[in-house]
Amino acid sequence: MNSIEKGSMKRGEFLRSLGLSTSTLMAFYCLGTTMTACGSKDDDPNPNPNPDPGTGGSGITGTTSGTAINFTVDMTKSPYDELKTAGNGKVIGDVLVAKTSGGSYVALSKICTHEGNEVRYRSTSNDVFCQTHGSTFSTSGAVTNGPATTPLKTYNITVSSDGNTLTVKA
Repeated sequence: MNSIEKGSMKRGEFLRSLGLSTSTLMAFYCLGTTMTACGSKDDDPNPNPNPDPGTGGSGITGTTSGTAINFTVDMTKSPYDELKTAGNGKVIGDVLVAKTSGGSYVALSKICTHEGNEVRYRSTSNDVFCQTHGSTFSTSGAVTNGPATTPLKTYNITVSSDGNTLTVKA
């Protein structure tokens, strides 16, 4: 077998060098066998499509999902700068954060209590709405229209004195 430099061999060439025939290679592809590339992470043009929110580079630090919600949003970074404007909302992890049309911030579970679909903030009616079955909730999480009967979980929210950071805690 020839000596091979890093990154110079394609997956198919590698498999052929092992003595696998074309029909064997086709069987791998047709059966849906998932094979990852043999390159290093440095070779990946998109090495981290879902960055860890804890890194801070995304404008979010802390835990955004699960039972221990505790994160901070840097509202000077896009796309979170939209949260500085009344009537805008964003889903961050498991939490829907919105600046209501009245100018106050709310943080609620993003999951409708009816059948677990995602909810959205509606600035036109200043409420939270589930498109799947039509349930609506007040900005305090209370059910205002079914079929949901259980309120949305609410989270504590604080905004820095300069208005540039927002912290959400369970």
